[in-house]
Amino acid sequence: MTTSTVSGEAPSFAERAYETIRDRLVMLEIRPGAPINDDQLGRELGLGRTPVREALKRLERERLVVAYPRRGTFATDVKIADLGHISEVRQQLEPVAAAAAARRATPADRADLRSLAARLRAAGGTTVSTELMRLDMTVHRAIYAATHNPYLEDTLVHYDNLATRVWCLFLNRLTDLAGHVGEHSELLGAIADGDADRAAELAAAHVADFERAIRAVL
Repeated sequence: MTTSTVSGEAPSFAERAYETIRDRLVMLEIRPGAPINDDQLGRELGLGRTPVREALKRLERERLVVAYPRRGTFATDVKIADLGHISEVRQQLEPVAAAAAARRATPADRADLRSLAARLRAAGGTTVSTELMRLDMTVHRAIYAATHNPYLEDTLVHYDNLATRVWCLFLNRLTDLAGHVGEHSELLGAIADGDADRAAELAAAHVADFERAIRAVL
């Protein structure tokens, strides 16, 4: 969740550029290793070069792009060797976030989480992988926002983005993507009900299942 979102203000041009380019990178709409042309992106987004360049600097810090002197900026490669490192961080922090969200979520947060759980149940028969992955990202970001801890939220959004890139690399080989994404329905229910222990347990299991599913298709 961005500062502008929290305050109810419209996002800045740089924030708009960041969010749009970030999600294209995460969903592999900008392929790993692909060159990134800031002029072209600016035209596509209807923005100037300055906000795009600011966004790219931020994305470089988040390991989604890499800049080389005299060569330009490129989308980072998805390295399967990093999967264990990403999962190690998420295994520790996802249960913390789920429990914190269960304790701290506002009534409005809980209503939103229940609404997302209903969307997940309705999407049970969806076979469009990209739609499922976008819904998965929405769920994770809603949970992180409900912690009301901006440092925890920013950290987990960063690692969830990296994990989602790994998922997207194997979308055509994963046999039960709908089932994996649908697991969140029970987790959202536990958070909305304020059951911190159950929420933490389900979050830990979800991260472990994610790594097992990826390693099974390697």
